[in-house]
Amino acid sequence: MLRRLVIALIPLMLATSAAIARTPAAENTSLYFIEPHDGDIVSNPVTVVFGLKGMGVAPAGTDKENTGHHHLLIDLPSVPVMDKPIPADKHHKHFGGGQTETTVELPPGKHTLQLLLADRNHIPHDPPVISKKITVTVQ
Repeated sequence: MLRRLVIALIPLMLATSAAIARTPAAENTSLYFIEPHDGDIVSNPVTVVFGLKGMGVAPAGTDKENTGHHHLLIDLPSVPVMDKPIPADKHHKHFGGGQTETTVELPPGKHTLQLLLADRNHIPHDPPVISKKITVTVQ
């Protein structure tokens, strides 16, 4: 009985893994910070404005070619895995509503910020659309 169940589930598992294949990114796309700039000294709340050229912004769940939604990576030593949905935690802020700016509260000191665009399923595009990592100091 268990063996039949496992065999029956294999096609479903394969279909599910194929359903979350990475979405192609448009050529010559760039993701960047409009605000703040690398090396800025800021105070709370920190205003972060996202810039994107070559693709459009759409809410998570929207199936529209050459679009995605923003994620703000805070104090990450390395980028997340690029073939899985981006986690949602204090280091990975999701903007699935299609937002292009936010304010964040950060403790005093140096912090790194990086932007990563993801498709309707929160999976980074192929190739990844990712900004340069910047460092800000919160007073």
